[in-house]
Amino acid sequence: MTTYAILSAVPMPIVVTDARERVLALNPLATGLLGKDQVGRHVVTVIRQPPLLQAISDCAAQGRVSEARYIRRDHAHETIYRAICTPTGEGGVLVSFQDVTSLETAGQMRRDFVANVSHELRTPLTAIQGFIETLQGPARGDQAAADRFLATMSKEAGRMIRLVGDLLSLSQVEGEERIRPTERVELHAILKSVIRTLGPAAEAAGVELLIETAAEERWLLGDPDQLMQVFVNLTENAIKYGHDGGRVILSLSEVARDPILGLPALQVDIRDFGQGFDEMHSHRLTERFYRVDSHRSRAVGGTGLGLAIVKHIVNRHKGRLKIHSEIGKGSCFSVLLPTG
Repeated sequence: MTTYAILSAVPMPIVVTDARERVLALNPLATGLLGKDQVGRHVVTVIRQPPLLQAISDCAAQGRVSEARYIRRDHAHETIYRAICTPTGEGGVLVSFQDVTSLETAGQMRRDFVANVSHELRTPLTAIQGFIETLQGPARGDQAAADRFLATMSKEAGRMIRLVGDLLSLSQVEGEERIRPTERVELHAILKSVIRTLGPAAEAAGVELLIETAAEERWLLGDPDQLMQVFVNLTENAIKYGHDGGRVILSLSEVARDPILGLPALQVDIRDFGQGFDEMHSHRLTERFYRVDSHRSRAVGGTGLGLAIVKHIVNRHKGRLKIHSEIGKGSCFSVLLPTG
């Protein structure tokens, strides 16, 4: 087997340089990464990224493995490679490019997630600690202050409990996202359960909670508990953030063929008539801890995780979530679930 055939069989870009740091060989994947007609050219004109060029020089000079990052950018994406330089003898170097974009992205998401969780917990914990110190010091024996502070501490503790609950729920739905549900579920029954569950909260907020749908049963394969969670989360949000509109409407309809799913689907719309928000926020609302109005969200007890949970559950059901809002006219969150 020829050297070129061996390099072509390696499932990652490979570049081989000689003692003069000129490209001796590269496989098809490396050609796709670095371009055509590179054999014989000096590696400086091929790679053009100082950290990797230095790693190649160090490897050739010292005769030992070195590595560096190599980043490829185009108009839409950034791909990150771990470039490993291995001496081949007689001053030559073999450079292999391992795509670590997904690992880097996952690592960054994990760091961001930890930072966000820490921030979300630090705020109520700091408040509670401050109230405790006040009650132990200046407000000792002041019953009115104690009642006021204890009420606030109870509210902050409740928010932390909800946050921990949502974190556990998010972890669970992420773990099950690739497992397709197999149980037959009737959506009317779920929506009626949502109305019963949230009826008292809607009444307390001065919101009329309505369901508009034909009487026929609508069946699909799904997880009843998770679908209940989806529609409770969306309806609860509509009550909290759209209560000034006076009503929230749940509707169920059939879609003969959704153009994105490519299948017939059932569509559930949760519509409020409140303040709404700028459409520029729509594509980010399902990100963890993203909020249109952080102060308002915390004031109504939001954790910033509800829509992330919704997204993962909808993904598990191979469906999609549509979000439409207009300032002053309210919002509509639509869940499309395939029936085919």
